[in-house]
Amino acid sequence: MFGIGELTLLLLVIVAVLAVKRLPELMRSAGKAARILKSEKRALKDEDGRAPGADRPPASPQVIRGEATERDAP
Repeated sequence: MFGIGELTLLLLVIVAVLAVKRLPELMRSAGKAARILKSEKRALKDEDGRAPGADRPPASPQVIRGEATERDAP
């Protein structure tokens, strides 16, 4: 009969064979999850930066003075 070592090795081989088929999908999902976590972390960081001055209105757009040019008509 099989011992514990042989059964463990057989189980590992079966898991490896089944995992190879799904590995690209798993890696894709892990990448998406990492991007989502990164964007949420950035959003929380931005939100924390605004928290002390949340009672004041947002800053108006800044106008940069420079030379105006004409666009060519399409």
